[in-house]
Amino acid sequence: MRSLWNGSISFGLVNVPVKMFAATEDKDIRFRTLHKSCYTPIQYRKFCPSCDQEVEASELVKAYEYEKGRFVVFEEHDFEALAVAQTRSIDIIDFVDLSEIDPIYFYKSYYLGVGDTGQKAYWLLRKAMEATGKIAVAQVVLRDKQHLAAVRVLPECLSLAMMFYPDEIRPAQVLAPAGDVKLHDNEIQMATQLIDSLSTAFTAEKYTDDYRAELLKAIEAKIAGESVSMPVAQQPGKVVDLMEALKASLALVEANKQKQSERQIGN
Repeated sequence: MRSLWNGSISFGLVNVPVKMFAATEDKDIRFRTLHKSCYTPIQYRKFCPSCDQEVEASELVKAYEYEKGRFVVFEEHDFEALAVAQTRSIDIIDFVDLSEIDPIYFYKSYYLGVGDTGQKAYWLLRKAMEATGKIAVAQVVLRDKQHLAAVRVLPECLSLAMMFYPDEIRPAQVLAPAGDVKLHDNEIQMATQLIDSLSTAFTAEKYTDDYRAELLKAIEAKIAGESVSMPVAQQPGKVVDLMEALKASLALVEANKQKQSERQIGN
């Protein structure tokens, strides 16, 4: 695995050399856009409607639209003056409990491996974080931008989870239901029972991207010159009675468990 970044974790006066690796990969299937009559990939060109002409990259500048149709232009030297220092350091600010951070703050993860030196410091930090059950809130500069991040312990190594800043999280209060919603005790009890029936240990491997698998099959079929038919998704019906829906769901869960048990006995 090729490292994306080399630097160090800094806390107090201690520096821990680390290498950063991608922890995830994008498996989205991407399609090209072709001209329908000849199947040639189309090109996107930059065009100025005021000058009625195509423009080159060298003729472009960046600008911020502060009012409709009104801009302030930023040249390259303006950005250079604002650039944050490339410290190549993951600067730990605080140690906190993971449970204190809502998952909505996290958006991308990296592995942090041992650097070329400082192996003892790496394992010391890892062991200390493991013993205290803490994760580290830190800041790091990547690609000329300062990011908020969390350093935490995985079974194999340390990891760096990129985080949104608080002002990047939209408030959810506007989505709260208007007025009081009356719930009966038997409704809550049955809903809780349904959750308990569906509760299990988390096993990541059981969750698969079925659409992507079907799309890959369709692509292979197209390449082989075969016709493609995708399964029609079943549309969910309208819930007429909440209690009846809960009862039916519980019955379905029990029936599925019974079938699974019979299959295991048969094997």
